[in-house]
Amino acid sequence: MKPVVIIGTGLAGYNLAREIRKLGANIPLQIVTADDGQFYSKPMLSNALTNSKTPSVLAIASAEQMSQQLNATIQTNRTVTAIDTVSQQLEIDKDIISYDKLVLTLGAEPYPLSLNGDAASETVSINNLDDYARFRNAIENSTHIAIIGPGLIGCEFANDLCNVGKHVTVIGPDATPLARLIPTEAGSALRDALKRIGIEWRLGVVAEEMDFNGNGYRLRLSDATYVDAEIVLSAIGLRPNIRLAQTAGLRTNRGIVVDRNLATSIEKVYALGDCMEVEGLVLPFVMPIMHCARALARTLVQQPTRLFYPAMPIAVKTPAHPVIVSPPPAGANGDWRINIDEYGVHAEFRDDKGQLSGFALTGAATRERQSLTSKLPPLLA
Repeated sequence: MKPVVIIGTGLAGYNLAREIRKLGANIPLQIVTADDGQFYSKPMLSNALTNSKTPSVLAIASAEQMSQQLNATIQTNRTVTAIDTVSQQLEIDKDIISYDKLVLTLGAEPYPLSLNGDAASETVSINNLDDYARFRNAIENSTHIAIIGPGLIGCEFANDLCNVGKHVTVIGPDATPLARLIPTEAGSALRDALKRIGIEWRLGVVAEEMDFNGNGYRLRLSDATYVDAEIVLSAIGLRPNIRLAQTAGLRTNRGIVVDRNLATSIEKVYALGDCMEVEGLVLPFVMPIMHCARALARTLVQQPTRLFYPAMPIAVKTPAHPVIVSPPPAGANGDWRINIDEYGVHAEFRDDKGQLSGFALTGAATRERQSLTSKLPPLLA
């Protein structure tokens, strides 16, 4: 009997395998990964310094342990170079593996940062446990870290680095942090709170050039000013990893396009996680992965299940000033209704019929998360 083959051992791949086994299914499972297959929680990387989490502590289980837990064959440090969707085969290095059904959990990769200068290639990004291990070693004797990108990941790492005594400068083109997720008033509250703990903001500008400067680097910004730092962290966002899917002839847009059964444009090939796009949505967060894994597991064991997304607020790990946001749908007509006090910001997005379709809460207002979430419509009904 041909196996179900999963490419990738991130949260999506491993949680899908777990959900399949929860259903009591004895179908053969084979998992292929380009890394060492350790299981860890990627969202924990951005507050691991504060919590004194070393890479070895973050690694919950080895590939061997996961293989035993899941009753699955796991091939580590193997790269899938081609997919033949007609013969239902994978080319892995020089080997061929046949599949009954194939699931792509390819994740996402950092957007490339466009910089001039003789040190332009020296920026670092953190997208996996190995990246975090290298970053942790690099900052051990460093005092000043510059972060390019004032979005969710940039803000989380800024707070985390500040908590362990680093001087942090955050650079970005928007007037306030998290500008794509929350209204200006909420972003201002977050900016001011992080400034109070020592984070320096250089907003409304972009980094244009990065040159070596002694034992560190000098960034030239678009306003003709400079930032000196020993480490420069790029946190400008992630893009779905779709190259393998494209070469296999699958339909792609921003991500690998799937229907509500997580099926791609080619029969017996599925996708979930940060690499996928469903009804125009690309959601690189934990809760969407969990809902997708449960639905797809049932589909793979002959219980076709349509994906359902409830409202899924996003918690931003900035303990100096917590933020919880459920963004309104893209292109929604309506406006933000905002209440500000000394403890935080309560912002509700009401559509043109007066219905709640999103919210942003900061500081003490985050306590209202549950009551507001219960009033939101599902993201995918």
